[in-house]
Amino acid sequence: MTEPHASQDKPRTVLLRNGDVHSPADPFATAMVVERGAVAWVGSEGAADSFAEGVDEVVDLGGSLVTPAFTDAHVHTTATGLALTGLDLTGSRSLAEALDRIRAHAAARPTEGVLLGHGWDASAWPEQRPPSRRELDEATGGRPLYLTRADVHSAVVTTALLGLVPGLAGLDGYAAEAPLTGDAHHAVRAAAHAGVTPAQRAAAQAAALDHAVSLGIGSVHECAGPQISGTEDFTGLLRLAAARPGPRVVGYWAEAVASANDAERIRELGAAGAAGDLFVDGSLGSHTACLHEPYADLPGSTGTARLDAAAVAAHVAACTEAGIQAGFHAIGDAALTAVVEGVRAAADKLGLPRVRAARHRVEHAEMLTPEHIAAFAEFALTASVQPAFDATWGGDTGMYAQRLGVERARTLNPYAALLRAGVPLALGSDSPVTPLDPWGTVRAAAFHRTPEHRISVRAAFTAHTRGGWRATGSDDAGVLVPGAPADYAVWQAGDLVVQVPDERVASWSTDPRSGTPGLPDLTPGTGLPVCLRTVVGGHTVYERPNE
Repeated sequence: MTEPHASQDKPRTVLLRNGDVHSPADPFATAMVVERGAVAWVGSEGAADSFAEGVDEVVDLGGSLVTPAFTDAHVHTTATGLALTGLDLTGSRSLAEALDRIRAHAAARPTEGVLLGHGWDASAWPEQRPPSRRELDEATGGRPLYLTRADVHSAVVTTALLGLVPGLAGLDGYAAEAPLTGDAHHAVRAAAHAGVTPAQRAAAQAAALDHAVSLGIGSVHECAGPQISGTEDFTGLLRLAAARPGPRVVGYWAEAVASANDAERIRELGAAGAAGDLFVDGSLGSHTACLHEPYADLPGSTGTARLDAAAVAAHVAACTEAGIQAGFHAIGDAALTAVVEGVRAAADKLGLPRVRAARHRVEHAEMLTPEHIAAFAEFALTASVQPAFDATWGGDTGMYAQRLGVERARTLNPYAALLRAGVPLALGSDSPVTPLDPWGTVRAAAFHRTPEHRISVRAAFTAHTRGGWRATGSDDAGVLVPGAPADYAVWQAGDLVVQVPDERVASWSTDPRSGTPGLPDLTPGTGLPVCLRTVVGGHTVYERPNE
């Protein structure tokens, strides 16, 4: 793990008091002492008086809530930053609106080489189709444009960008008019990203990290790899995170490991494991998630298999023997079957205790069957999941139902069953696929569109804080107890008017779904908490400006 802010002075000793501290050490704590970058004490307001004269700073919380900082367990930092600073089509309500945004973006950047954009989702548009190459050529004035779908597993491009990739028509995933997938998509992505300068890349990464801490996120798991971003992008991010205030960055590099030398290369990159988006399949939105039965809206297609059970077994065995985490991107039921069968073969070879101890992980894990869930529990696989996927694409009329039919769609993302089976959960966003939004993520898990898959606010909050740390092998963090790292966020409390579309008033309450005093009411329609301060390792990395 990259330690933040090594160049800063030693953290000060701070007493926070007159608030609501969310801590299992004292469910009704109102005060906390932070010393040498760790939580030193939590307790009552009366007991806080004895610490007041022995600290460097006393912070009057004024009734605010203090929680552990969130961990986003699946982020693509550079792509997130490019979306924040560039062309983001998320939320476009129609193809026409998306094309208007593209025209405006191109006109505002007359000297930019390759135009980059993200976030279109034709399943949400009345036209029910992506932009054509002709329409993109017209909107950009014939300039190179690379525009990823919301799930980042397919892209539409202009003719000018196609011209930068010789031999593209012979690659898997190429179609004359349809969005590019597979090897064709990877080739155009490489060509597009080659035009991003080091300065642009660093600025995008800084923008993403700054945005994360403004939302109370203290750690992010960067899911990189050779099919996602280059080693320069990955190592540059780790260096940037170590040199400036911001969240901790835990890096995963998604490259298959077959030997001790391969494992050593993963370590030399600074990665925590050969995990993250090591693709077993693709995505449902792009029809590339690998299924046992065909797509409802694309008869005859069961998606794309990228790794089989034998390849999964080889990777898990090699990583386990090398003492590093393995992990996979797997969404469809056939892909998850390949993962489970592969992990079982590795456990048969090395012994179940060694595989369990390694804490291997599976990203997304959406189309789980009861048999998959039982195997996840047996092998202690962490399910690194994104509840905002259900909020965005779930329900009987959403994209999942379009792709799979209503009955199969209702089986997706079964969080309650995972928890009942004892499967470790770590929540994230897969940003920029869905935005960095930790409280929104907790709410999406608690109010899943399929009621039987809902979990309590308390369970979702734990999975988005302590769960992310546990996914990296750290059991003593992500919770405000003495000895834990002082990674925490302060949230505005009291009756608070939050700027949301319906302008309702949100207030702190004991959420009946959480059973935990101090967590906010996250009922759909209410506003979400506002972050006032984020602290990582005892250092303040974000403070909300006075308005």
